[in-house]
Amino acid sequence: MALMTGKQYRESLNDGREVFIDGEKVTNVAEHPSFKPIVDVKARMYDMAHEPENKDKLTTRLEDGEVVSRAYKAPKTKEDLTAIRNHVETVLDDLGGVVYRVGDETIGEMWSLYDAQDKLNEINPTYAKNIANHIDRVAREDLFHVSANTDPKGDRSKLFSGKDGGTLLHVVEENDKGIVVKGAKFETAAAYAHQAFVKPTILNWEAGEETMAPFACGFIADMGAPGLKHICRTSLGTGKNDTDYPISTKFEEIDTLLIFDNVLIPWENVLFHRSLASAAYIRSTLHRYSAFNYVLRVLRRADYLLGTALLNVEQTGLTKLQAVREKISQLINYREGINAHLTAAVANAEVSPGGLMMPNQSLLYTGRVFALSNFPAMAHLTRELVGGQLAVTPDSDTFADLAIQEYVDKYYSVGEWSAKERGKLLYFARDLLNSSYAGHRTTFELFAQSPPFAQQMSVFNSFDMEAQREMVRKAAELKPTVPVTNL
Repeated sequence: MALMTGKQYRESLNDGREVFIDGEKVTNVAEHPSFKPIVDVKARMYDMAHEPENKDKLTTRLEDGEVVSRAYKAPKTKEDLTAIRNHVETVLDDLGGVVYRVGDETIGEMWSLYDAQDKLNEINPTYAKNIANHIDRVAREDLFHVSANTDPKGDRSKLFSGKDGGTLLHVVEENDKGIVVKGAKFETAAAYAHQAFVKPTILNWEAGEETMAPFACGFIADMGAPGLKHICRTSLGTGKNDTDYPISTKFEEIDTLLIFDNVLIPWENVLFHRSLASAAYIRSTLHRYSAFNYVLRVLRRADYLLGTALLNVEQTGLTKLQAVREKISQLINYREGINAHLTAAVANAEVSPGGLMMPNQSLLYTGRVFALSNFPAMAHLTRELVGGQLAVTPDSDTFADLAIQEYVDKYYSVGEWSAKERGKLLYFARDLLNSSYAGHRTTFELFAQSPPFAQQMSVFNSFDMEAQREMVRKAAELKPTVPVTNL
């Protein structure tokens, strides 16, 4: 076992998986036009770890000395968390863009489950052992590990009343080989990943133990498993000119509806089963690690907003205006607000129930809410600073037309900025702010880890409110016996 190369990653996808997109069955995922750009990005990430200049930042060693990806070794110190941040930033710097589903942000969900091993041992010691084995396996085999959380939205009232699970994934059979599951999940990048941690995201388990037990299962699914079908949405970048759409043609991540049509999950891949307590626990702690890597990506998106706004106003001298400087300052405040939450989450990191080092949960979750809730306003502010040319500038083929070259040069050149360079900046801004890809990213970020109400519940549940209660008790001279509602 060793670090995978980009070539090995591409070849590993030819495992017989059933992938469907745009009315066709894909025969070679790595070379298909809809998947090749993002597969190439992931392959580049694998190759980076083999380059001497990246070795210290992108790799580390397990206790027995085996070299693994820095992203896949569970953090045990604050320095480990800092190293994970350096890993993410090094990769994104090299790629020149933001990708979300690449493995480092989803392995954290497994670490969250690892923290529950004592509780799982009370139910069945085998499951806790399976969790530890899979965390070790992902690191040693350098697997592209993703998550599978989101359910197709059916009639939940039937489920909660105990009448019908509808399309929700559930166990239909148990045998000596494992469990057989049926249903569906949505997951980004599943079609070009190796495996997924599949788990329920139900909030309400009130229908009762026996009725809900088939839905209370978590397991590792091989993305090429017999009976598993990948139904993918259309790519937003395929067929577009990469000059006009420099982001979406390279970094488009494909979302998949995973159909589990009586898929066998071997017992060694089952992480919990028929356990409402385990399902509820993982739902409430799912992102205690993975939110860190996720918010790091939103920070980089904030950097692109700030850089795009700066370059556009500087080329026309608008930074001399106080009103423009004020708007740039707002973008800086946003960027640094995210950065401050991430930095403080590491500085105030906490030891987890399983003995790992987790980012401070209150600071991490409030940072996530701050980053996501303010992003649309910051994108709109950037759009305002870029100006109306974002909507009216012709594409690159028109810019290159020799018959109108003198007009393009006259009306698009400014100072040291040639028409061609201004066009490239505007195309980047358009893909960042106004394209179909830009709209998709905004919606994705809103729901990628959990819907907004669930994100707020994470903030509520992770903040220790007793200090504030005690301050008011003392300042108002309340008697200690005055009852306080236990929130």
